[in-house]
Amino acid sequence: MSALLVLLAVTGAWEAYARLSGIEQFVLPAPSAVATALVDDRGLLWSNFTVTAGEIAVGIGAAIALGLASAIALHFAPRVRRGAYPLLVASQTLPISIVAPLLVVWFGFGLTPKIAIIALVCFFPIVVPTLDALGRVDADLRTLMRSFGATRWQTFRIVEAPAALPGLFTGAKLSVAVATIAAVLAEQSGSENGLGRLVLQALPQFETPRAYAAVLLLCSFAVLLFWLLALAERRLVPWSVQPRGTAP
Repeated sequence: MSALLVLLAVTGAWEAYARLSGIEQFVLPAPSAVATALVDDRGLLWSNFTVTAGEIAVGIGAAIALGLASAIALHFAPRVRRGAYPLLVASQTLPISIVAPLLVVWFGFGLTPKIAIIALVCFFPIVVPTLDALGRVDADLRTLMRSFGATRWQTFRIVEAPAALPGLFTGAKLSVAVATIAAVLAEQSGSENGLGRLVLQALPQFETPRAYAAVLLLCSFAVLLFWLLALAERRLVPWSVQPRGTAP
């Protein structure tokens, strides 16, 4: 409820400023103008939204699969981890605005470069907390499994994998926010459709309310994905969700 009140207050202040300041609509459209664009351009917005939403969903899915596989591989090979971890960090310093055109040149203007860009951006936020969660498993539990004669794989499956799930969900939720940014950058680097392309076309045409409406759709989709992941986390790993007001 508090978040809704804050949202209403910000929207009301934005509406009042846009109307009373005399600022041009193509510079800062009022929320009412954005709402009108959502209705008037709903067909155009929806057709482009489905493209971007599909790219984000597939890109995040690819990042989760690659991030989880990489975290497990590095967890089983500590020496490789020490050499590869700095490379993971360095991969996040690559400017997407430079990498994106290269991927378009290599893979064309289809879906592949956009998924690759989203997966590249989302990979690091997933692999790091997952790997960290695997490394934080209580050593006594591993010792106990060895005393029972468990193999390394059995110890991983019974003890370490469940302990890594909270880290995986944390990384997936972090990746949702950056995935929308990556999708827009990917589409603006070379695409015939998508919300990122729509924003790029709307701004020079002074259709700023349409551009804001596209951004609003992206934000809403990101919030929805975050909520779905949080719901899945509560269902699949309820022990990791701490009730409010309880001490850690």
